[in-house]
Amino acid sequence: MKATNTYLESIIKHLKNEKAVLVYFGTTSCSVVEAFEPKIKTLLKIEFPKMRFLKIDINEMPMAAAHFQAFVEPTVLVFFEGKEAIRRSRTISISELETTIKRLYSLIFN
Repeated sequence: MKATNTYLESIIKHLKNEKAVLVYFGTTSCSVVEAFEPKIKTLLKIEFPKMRFLKIDINEMPMAAAHFQAFVEPTVLVFFEGKEAIRRSRTISISELETTIKRLYSLIFN
């Protein structure tokens, strides 16, 4: 399924309406992306339960990847109150990501 303007608008709407969103860019053909995704989902479930998770396959939705300038995999974008606050690509440390999110998450939800 190729990304349409409607799909991209839907993503943007989620980013504006949700207080915290983590967008995960990758492909199903990348073993690193597939291995890292469950770690991120577990992190959100345990540490950041109010944060929404969105996954975008950059091969299936190139319009969305282009809009967010996420051309390498994996790429993680974290939005708080509709604004991009964190961007990490390629080699991502789950502990560093947790520390960075925690600081901003606590400002929004505490």
